[in-house]
Amino acid sequence: MTETTDGLASRGQLRADGPGGRAWSKPAQLVLGLAAAVLAGGTGLFLAVVFLHVAPANSLSRQYRDEIDGVVYPEFEQNWKLFAPDPLQQNISVDARVRTVADGGATRTRDWIGLTAQDIAAIRGNPAPSHVDQNLLRRAWDLYEGSHDQDGRSTDSRGRLAEQYLKRVALQRIGREVDGERVLEIEFRVTSATVPPPPWSGEAEPPAPKVRELPWWPVGDEDYRGLG
Repeated sequence: MTETTDGLASRGQLRADGPGGRAWSKPAQLVLGLAAAVLAGGTGLFLAVVFLHVAPANSLSRQYRDEIDGVVYPEFEQNWKLFAPDPLQQNISVDARVRTVADGGATRTRDWIGLTAQDIAAIRGNPAPSHVDQNLLRRAWDLYEGSHDQDGRSTDSRGRLAEQYLKRVALQRIGREVDGERVLEIEFRVTSATVPPPPWSGEAEPPAPKVRELPWWPVGDEDYRGLG
């Protein structure tokens, strides 16, 4: 009894794809090899950049500081406060209100808007909260507080930038108009509340929250430049 050529080819195919596994072609092996090399190289480069970011300053990290920061910030920022022996123990809440002007020239002071409360509402219950909701407003206030004294006077060269940054974060949410009236000025209120200690600690109750109001800042067209 003879066996056809198709039958022999079928048996050969079974042997090739059987226990010995699939035989990759040369082009496929080349593509897989290149992909593996790219992934390994990219991973190694990224780890090297992160190492330069967290390592003490050196000639290489100083020379490529802008490129390193561009890779690390904001997604891979290193923040060691979580492991500090005395971590932050205050909850900071930022509110804002605006003064609007109608076509007739009459002005009106609006109610306070809880900017931090908006972020908390967006984060709570969200398994993958936005980095913007978690950090944008917080970092804006940290920048302002670090560049101003308690009287609102700028203490370093970042003062003007910090004011503009904080103002634009709020105006992006509020918009140019409220109930058809143009936004004329904006004011911020910041409440600092100490986190109460656990009942078993025996520590004294925290002091009452501190409320700080910043002066009214004028709002112009330039403050909306580039805002969506």
